[in-house]
Amino acid sequence: MTHPAKLILDDYRRLFRDGIWDNNVVMAQMLALCPLLAVTGTATNGLGMGLATTFVMVAAALLISMLRGIITPEVRIPVFILLIAALVTLVDLVMNAYLYEMHKALGLFIPLIVTNCAILGRAESFASRQPVHRAVVDGLAMGVGFTLILVVLGAVREIPGSGTLFADARLLLGDGFAWMELTLIPEYRGFLLMILPPGAFLALGFILAGKRVLDTRLANRAAAVKMAQA
Repeated sequence: MTHPAKLILDDYRRLFRDGIWDNNVVMAQMLALCPLLAVTGTATNGLGMGLATTFVMVAAALLISMLRGIITPEVRIPVFILLIAALVTLVDLVMNAYLYEMHKALGLFIPLIVTNCAILGRAESFASRQPVHRAVVDGLAMGVGFTLILVVLGAVREIPGSGTLFADARLLLGDGFAWMELTLIPEYRGFLLMILPPGAFLALGFILAGKRVLDTRLANRAAAVKMAQA
């Protein structure tokens, strides 16, 4: 008989694999592309937006799961949007007070987290139907997966675009992040296309293609191992 703790751990692993890779907000669901393409001129901006979105996803999942028994189906969508909007307003005010440079860099895309289809969609399809612990883990997994793709896309654009990595992390995120600032190509004049919107589309296309290729190879390898064991 399988120990209950192992079942829970395996369940959490599946949720994290789903959020980070198999059902990633961007790479699998193709959601939240507007902030993804708009704010990822640097990996620092991507990290800031990802952390803000992750907080909203986790807090929204927690609240919606806790209140799922008293929210009637007829009004669930307006209630979900109201809760998400309240959380986004809180994030917006906190960032404006304590991370002003990051707030200024991300601009309108902080309040626009309210319109992120991934948050509302996950609240409707998962958090409103699951116990609190699973809803929170799922929100965290989806947020981490979204943050990772934001940072990766930001890095893919920033390195060829300006020769740096996590530029201005200290100014945008605080002095504790100064160690992240790297100049990879000194005296580099930059490749402007990668910083502009077309560069975001190109970089995202290569990332999506890479995931498809890797998924295909992993599936073929798994099939080959299964046939060898048969």
